[in-house]
Order: sequence, then structure tokens, then C-alpha cells
Amino acid sequence: MIQSNDEHQKGAAKKAEAFAAEFGMGVWGRVMGLLHDKGKEKKAFQQHIRKESGLDVSIHVNGDYSHAYVGALIAKLLFPKYASLMTNPIAGHHRGLYDDGDLKEVLRTELPDGIDLDKIGGKFDVPKGLQPKDLHHLQRFLFSCLVDADFLDTEEFMMPDQHRIRKTSYDLDLLREKLESYLLQLCKNAPYTEVNRVRYEVQCLCRQSSENKPGFYSLTVPTGGGKTLSSVLWALKHAVNNHLHRVIIAIPYVSIITQTADVLRSIFGDENVLEHHSGMEDINDEGELSQMKKLATENWDYPIVVTTNVQLFESLFSNRSSDCRKLHNITKSVLVLDEVQTLPVKYLLPIVDTLDTLQRVFGVSVLFTTASQPILSGKIVGANHFTSFDALPEIHEIIPSGMDLHKRLKRTTLEFDTERSTYDEIANRLANHHRVLCIVNTRQDAKEIFSRLPEEGHRIHLSRMMCPDHVKASIELIIQLLKNEEESAIRVVATQLIEAGVDIDFPVVYRQEAGLDSVLQAAGRCNREGKHPSSSTYVFALQKTLPPGHLTQTNNARIAIGNQDDWFAPETMTAYFIQLYSRVNDFDKANIKELLYKPEMQYETAAKSFHLIDDNTIPVIVNWKDSMNLVAQLKENGVTYRLLKQLLQYSVNVRRNDFLKLKQIGAIEEILEDIYMISDSAFYDKEEGLITTNHWLEETLIL
Repeated sequence: MIQSNDEHQKGAAKKAEAFAAEFGMGVWGRVMGLLHDKGKEKKAFQQHIRKESGLDVSIHVNGDYSHAYVGALIAKLLFPKYASLMTNPIAGHHRGLYDDGDLKEVLRTELPDGIDLDKIGGKFDVPKGLQPKDLHHLQRFLFSCLVDADFLDTEEFMMPDQHRIRKTSYDLDLLREKLESYLLQLCKNAPYTEVNRVRYEVQCLCRQSSENKPGFYSLTVPTGGGKTLSSVLWALKHAVNNHLHRVIIAIPYVSIITQTADVLRSIFGDENVLEHHSGMEDINDEGELSQMKKLATENWDYPIVVTTNVQLFESLFSNRSSDCRKLHNITKSVLVLDEVQTLPVKYLLPIVDTLDTLQRVFGVSVLFTTASQPILSGKIVGANHFTSFDALPEIHEIIPSGMDLHKRLKRTTLEFDTERSTYDEIANRLANHHRVLCIVNTRQDAKEIFSRLPEEGHRIHLSRMMCPDHVKASIELIIQLLKNEEESAIRVVATQLIEAGVDIDFPVVYRQEAGLDSVLQAAGRCNREGKHPSSSTYVFALQKTLPPGHLTQTNNARIAIGNQDDWFAPETMTAYFIQLYSRVNDFDKANIKELLYKPEMQYETAAKSFHLIDDNTIPVIVNWKDSMNLVAQLKENGVTYRLLKQLLQYSVNVRRNDFLKLKQIGAIEEILEDIYMISDSAFYDKEEGLITTNHWLEETLIL
């Protein structure tokens, strides 16, 4: 069977029209679909496709056979008033959106002969109240509609069995019922404590608030108040009440994503929860459910999506078709931003502006959840007049201030050291406690303090020098040990990886100096269940100063607000963020306002500039448990979804300098393109994880 170009364009047009109609621009989607492949009518392209498909391998391809630009030229010719929003998506539907100068160069090309200029019409409606900051997203969402429609129509014809696997229908109300049933059972089995009573009250308030119209909402609940499941309850009920299509949960850390996704899968079923982050892409696997999920990562056509802030926001500023394909399915969704205080201040302006556009133009409801609510509405005042900007309109807080949850859930006191300490002094203080958790800022600090702890009882190290499986096993061991009151000493030294989303409960916590939000997260690991009559979180400073940058900035903001009567009060957190913002010289590090808030949009340049995390690391598979057996399977069978997901649990992100040193001595092997491993078990310590220090390497070379 052969699908004609006309059939494909009409099929893509029908799908793109349906997608774009969700934000009131269906005609735009239809016209773009009808035009996007008009260039395939060129004689040179017809020669090319016949040669490549095997219909006529002897044919000579005469001239340029590129095609995407032709539809853009036709749009410019037929619709000069509206073409500015269509030409870039059409011309870039394969290679990605262009920078303005490059697009203009493409559009200088003459329209080739032999193209049928069919009359195409319709009323080009535009969403009302558009602002300059909206237009790049509007064009990017149109691009998303076209790209997804193009792929889906081709897949439907070329790979009907694969197309059938896609999950395109689901019932959010049924998922809501599943969650209500789960929460009811949870409530029946839970002991009657103040903490559980607060959790029940929070759920009730979420049920009430969910009936309101789409907008901006916040759920400010102290650690231990059950905000994760309450936020999902609100999101599902809100989606059902407002006829929204899906729930998207964005989380800052992969470790929390995995934990959250596991909980949601246990409630809703594996077939209803999509976990999507880097490393879960561009891979294949057998099994219909795995294949369905892999396909869903392409366009997020799924009821519940759990993803990272990086995946969400970098896609929203990407120019690539593979990244943007899913964006139109954010339209009319509920977006839950968990641990919202972690949004990087250096990108706050474009992030906040994007959220505003998503809500006004694309009908998205946004829920901010955290124990430490930042300032995201009104005027954001930076270090000077030039950095200040208007943030979001009113954000509706679900929890009334009169509930005083921070007082009802307060289970520890904060005590700040007045003198700096050495590693030895901190280790000695920890040794005086039978059960204690110490959280520090860097891997090096964790290693130094851990190495000085007495070996009696259980001493446990947690850092990103350990692979995720090792971290998970260590956390499970900690939880198990803490359940036994008769257990010998338990002393844990960890980096910030344990601050959020990890349900552990220590009677005493130490936290190295940091921003107030980080300090309160650490305090959330202290007396979490309220079992201890008195408990303390000690904030200490090491003799070495903090490195310049965000860590120093946040710590100085905490110091600047002075001593507080109630460190846990929302008003204190507001004062802290005012101080933090006043130290920020640039809320738009990627220069998005200059690149995209004007007619000459620079999509490709902006995409290269917008990176939430300055990641200078390379993932390396380490020798831990059965990782080498999995590597052997990888070498033999190639990359599959399931295998790569397993190997990610045995990988450590190595700083580039350390990576080069390890590679220089032959410790690192490239097993497949851009997939590396360290097979020598001597490089992986059972307590501290991957060893990269120069001292150790020198000893290895001597041996």
C-alpha cells in the first residue's frame, strides 16, 4: 500500500486541527497540516523518494530535494497577515525552529515550479489578550501540534500495530475514585494522632478547593503533612470538575520522581502513570505496556505524567521537534510543581512568565506545593531596578492561615552555632548521639565527616558518589534500623539528597549552614512522627567558607533576616525570599526576554542557553551488585527501555575532570556510544561509593 502525499497532508491536518482547537487555533493547525509537506511535490523530491524507497533505484536525483521550506513559502504567499506564526513551524517541522535570521534566509528561496497552490481558507482566530511574552509559546505550541500530527499520521499508516498500542483514552474520574478509596483505607488503618488528623484536614480542604475554576493555587504544608497525595487528590478532582485532560507532576529530583511514581503506580496501576525524565528516552523494548509508555514519552498523551522540572521547562524553551512534540498536550492540564522553592532564581523571570502564559492562553491550572512557599506573585524586587519584574497574579492558598499548620506540626527546635567547627569537632559531636543524621552541602564534606565517625554500631554514608541503587538500599537500611528501638548506634552523614521526599525520622539532626528552605527541609527529618518529647536540629558552620554562588547567596539571605521567634512561620519564609531576591542581579540568565519577547525570535539560541542545571558530569556505570551482568546483556542485545532503566540504578554522575583522570588511567571503558562503565570493583567502595581522589589513583598506579 502507498499513502499519497495528499492523503498524508489531509490526515496530518485533521489531527493538527484537533490539537490546536484546544487553545482556539484549530484553523491554524489545519492549514499548517495541509501545507507542511507541499514541497514533496517537487520533481527532485519525487526522484529522491522513489530512489530511497526502492521503487526506482536507478533514478537520478536532479537538484535540491529538501521540502519543508516550500510550505512556509506558500503560507507567506497565501496568508501574509498570519504567516508569521506559521512559517517557522512549517519550515522547521523536521530540523526544529529557526532563529529569525536563519528563517529569513530560508524564506528568500524562490518557490519551485510544479507546486499545486490549492485554495486553502478559514477564519484565523487568535486568543484574546495576548502579550509579547506569549507569542513564542503560541508558535511553539502550534509547532508541537504540527509535529505530533505529522508523526502520528505517518505512524498510523506505516506502523498500525504500534499506533494501536498508544493509550489515547482514559477516565480521570475513575482514577479519582481509586485514590479516594486508597485514602479511605489509609485513614481507617492509621492511628489517631495529631499528624494524621492534620493530613485528613488537608485532604478535606483540597477536596473543597478543587471545585474552583482554573488558575494558580498553592498548597503550603509542613513536612509530614501528607501534601503529595493531597496535591494529587486536588489535581484529579480539579481536572474532573473543569474538564481538564491530564495531571502533570513536575519534581526537582529524579530520586523523588522514582519514589512518587512508585506510590502512584501502586494506587492507579502501572498503565496509568508515566514516568518521564532523561535516560527514559530514545530506547526500545519488548512488551506492550513498556512500548506504550515509551511511545507516551514522545507526546505525553497519558492521564498522569510524573517528570522533572528540567524535562518540563527545558522542553518549553526547546526548538527541537522531539522535545516540543509533547507540548500541545500540556494544554488544559493540571500542572503540579512539587518543592517549588527549588526553582532556580537565575531563571525565575522566564519560568514565571511561562506559567502565566500556560494559564491564560492554554487553560492550564497550576498548583505549587511545598513546605517553604517562595514569593511568586506581585512584584519581584531584585538587587536593582533593572532586575525587578512583575510575577504572577493572585495565587490562591488552599490552607487557611488560621490553621497554623507550622505550629501544629512543629516537632523540633532550631539551634544555630555561634562558632565555626572543624570536621573533627562535628564528628565528635555526632559521636555523642545514639541516633543522629548530619546533612552537609558537598560530597567532599560528607566524606570527610563520615571518615571521622567511630566504627561502632552503624555508620552510614549517603552521597551522589553512590549509585541510586546503593543510595536506595542504604535509605531502606536506615528506615529498618530506626524501627528497632533496641538497635545499636545509627549515625548517618549525607548530602542534600536526603532532604526532600525521604521519610526518615531521627531524634537529632545536624545541618551545615545553608538557605532557610534547606534548613527547614533538614528539620523535617527530625522527630518526623512526633514520637520524641524533645528534639533539636543544630545548624553548624565549618571553618572553611562556603563556595561562591547560589549556596552562599541563600545562606547570606538566611543570616540577613536575623534571629526569629518562629523559624517555621510562613512569614519568616517570606522575609527570607525577600532577602534572597534582593541579592539577585539577574533573574533571566539565559536572556530569554531579549531572545524571545520580540518579533525576531531566536529559538535555537534560546534553547542552547536555557539549562536549569549546569551539569558538568558524565554518567558512568559502576561495579555494584549485578551491574556487570546487565552490561554483558547490553553488549549482546543493545539498548532496551528496561535494561537502560536498570543500569541507571548502577550509574554515578562523574565530574568531567574526574572522568578524564579515570579515563586516562584506563579505568573507564566505553561499552557503546556515550555509555561508559568502570568494571574494576576496587574503584567502588561499599560505604562511600565511587572513588576518584588523586591519592587513591596514585596508589593504584604504584600497584
